[in-house]
Amino acid sequence: MERKQLFDSDWKFCLGDTAIAASKEFNDENWRNLDLPHDWSIEGEINPDNPTAGAGGYFPAGIGWYRKTFKVPDEWKNKRVSIYFEGVYMNSEVFINGKSLGVYPYGYSSFKYNLTPYLDFDKDNVIAVRVDNSQQVNCRWYTGSGIYRHVWMLVTEPVHIAHWGVHISTPEVSAKKAKLQVSTLVKNKTNRPQSIVLKTLIRDNNSKNVWDGQLEEELAPNSEKEVNQTIQISNPFLWSPESPDLYQAQIQIIRDNQVVDNTKTSFGIRSIAFSNDDGFQLNGEKLVLNGGCVHHDNGILGAAAFDPAEYRKVELLKAAGFNAVRTAHNPPSEAFLQACDELGLLVIDEAFDGWSAKKTPYDYGLYFDKWWKKDLRAMVLRDRNHPSIIMWSIGNEIIERKDPEAVEIAHMMAQEIKKIDTIRPITSAMTTWDNEWEIFDPLMDAHDVCGYNYQLHRAPADHERVPSRIIVNTESYPANAFNIWKLVSKNDYILGDFVWTAIDYLGESGIGAWYYPGENAGEHWQSDRYPWHGAYCGDIDLTGWRKPISHYRNLLYNDDEKLYMAVKEPNPENGRIKTTGWAVWPTWESWTWPGFEGKDIEVEVYSKYPKVRLYLNNNLIGEQATTVKQQFKATFSVPYSPGRLKAVGVRNGKEIESSVLQTSGNPAKIKLTADRKELVPNRQDLSFVTVEITDQDGIIQPNAENLLRFKVEGPGTIAGVGNANLKDNEQYVGNACTAWKGRALFVIRSTDKVGDIKVTVDSPGLSASVLNIKTKVAKQKNEDRSF
Repeated sequence: MERKQLFDSDWKFCLGDTAIAASKEFNDENWRNLDLPHDWSIEGEINPDNPTAGAGGYFPAGIGWYRKTFKVPDEWKNKRVSIYFEGVYMNSEVFINGKSLGVYPYGYSSFKYNLTPYLDFDKDNVIAVRVDNSQQVNCRWYTGSGIYRHVWMLVTEPVHIAHWGVHISTPEVSAKKAKLQVSTLVKNKTNRPQSIVLKTLIRDNNSKNVWDGQLEEELAPNSEKEVNQTIQISNPFLWSPESPDLYQAQIQIIRDNQVVDNTKTSFGIRSIAFSNDDGFQLNGEKLVLNGGCVHHDNGILGAAAFDPAEYRKVELLKAAGFNAVRTAHNPPSEAFLQACDELGLLVIDEAFDGWSAKKTPYDYGLYFDKWWKKDLRAMVLRDRNHPSIIMWSIGNEIIERKDPEAVEIAHMMAQEIKKIDTIRPITSAMTTWDNEWEIFDPLMDAHDVCGYNYQLHRAPADHERVPSRIIVNTESYPANAFNIWKLVSKNDYILGDFVWTAIDYLGESGIGAWYYPGENAGEHWQSDRYPWHGAYCGDIDLTGWRKPISHYRNLLYNDDEKLYMAVKEPNPENGRIKTTGWAVWPTWESWTWPGFEGKDIEVEVYSKYPKVRLYLNNNLIGEQATTVKQQFKATFSVPYSPGRLKAVGVRNGKEIESSVLQTSGNPAKIKLTADRKELVPNRQDLSFVTVEITDQDGIIQPNAENLLRFKVEGPGTIAGVGNANLKDNEQYVGNACTAWKGRALFVIRSTDKVGDIKVTVDSPGLSASVLNIKTKVAKQKNEDRSF
């Protein structure tokens, strides 16, 4: 019997409120069948009349019910059984056989309920969940609606290791040895004293045993006891973004020579240090944080936290050159953090967007005073063993930041975290929209690291005034990349930068927008921005394509990319393009500009070479310096003529590397590229398929807006379709969408069947393209067993 069993399959769902749906006897046979995770908002129509408004991307919300009928196995008799929800948005009420177990307001916390007294071993049992996302607006971005993360059954003996009861820290680390502190909270839910053996085995990333030991413990009746162990590991593999080596601690409770509980906890061995003299140090080496902020949604999938989608998000961040992420502004999914551990991405784990003062009419401010401690503890207890997490953040641009009460709240939250974790520092993101800044000094002093949102230009003066202050730039404008990089690279007391944002997201509609002549231009907070339904301020767009600003940022902070070229979209004849605060000028990997023949177009070249040259159809356009003095950037004004545009990096007069853009012909082909061509038949696995419209020679047609139709045959379904145009309000659930800038994305979801999935994509006037994906059984981890 596995202690943790996936409970995602075979739920019933109904959108709307049905008061008697909590009853065990309620007839739900006409409800929709589905598997979790599920977000009902993404399935709906984007409409300016929806109450989520621009903040929520104009998606629907409302109230929904979920029900699942199940039989209890005989082997669960005399066991402790709980149901564990990783995340439900929001105001969920959970029932077992008609009995209410409680209401949980915060949509980003993980929580569990004890089912043991209410289970019926002779008849069917029914879990019912009412989800209430009807009070709008309750967030500043797209939240999704429903049970959007995994649900698990937790089954243990009365004597067991507590949920989130294992804590592994690494207070002393060197290349030669590491000292681990392993704390295990053991519970005895019986009326008798218990004699147990606590056995611990440590394995490295190669599954090699590197330590084992056991302790004999006595447990009083109906008690809990924390068992602490100090463990020495010789020649440890140190976790880092470059080498994300992980260990596993297997901890067992043995009673009467029988294993009665068995847990496995992943962790990493690494040291972290922060100072105003040496910045952030990982394993004794200074590391500049090149970070980005991300919201929790998965683009065209909405908020549904499928493990492959969460993993892909981290892959995209790593590929774009980021080494850190800030989970703005809430705890992320467990799968996201596990991916950060496995792939090597540092994390600021953030609890809240606001505290008691509200930013929207129905946000967390309604619940903060009663719930902050429970939600904060849930985040830290759940996430504390992740080596990727280097800081805890307790808030973002809180409204009451000028009030003395804010300092008291910050101290209370810091103290609560320090009861659990004394190693990681505490931060929050602070800003001002007026000239008052030094007024925040007492609030800053309540943090170990001070987060600056859009205020890093104040850092040098702040350092003179408060030299002990350690600063991290928790948000920055994308267009300010060079100036931020310069401040970070020159000042050790600044740990790094987290741009707003790393990836485009749904909601907060119109942030990062640009407007053409005749359009209703304005910032996202000034007025309704429909048809914009999302934020285009990310380095990476909604389909996973890296924008030019992503390449520029990577070139500033890293050495793996030294040359990149893109073209600034020219102004139309009837006026100028207007950009907004978080926007960069619309710039594309395109040399296909029909109608602009003979007119000047600006070509941008980003380069770590001393100079660059630009050629058009083998004719030299010019040569420019691209040193730090030029911000590693050259801009050429080129009369447009179709053909081959080539940028070349030059060092000591020699041409070293080139980047080419080729004018595309008319749309002729559909190119399909899957990130994975083999899926596990577990009803959860995903393949993200990028669609590109190309000309006859395979060159992407960057102006193509063809209608694309998707057909799936075999053991797979379409989980989502869409493009990166956040003004295109086609639904993300369907079997068709239009391309934008020659691209689109669709996602295939596996069923529980093995076989071949045949994907066909066609478009009027183009030949269909076919892609084959296989589903095959893979060995699953024990803790992933489905129920």
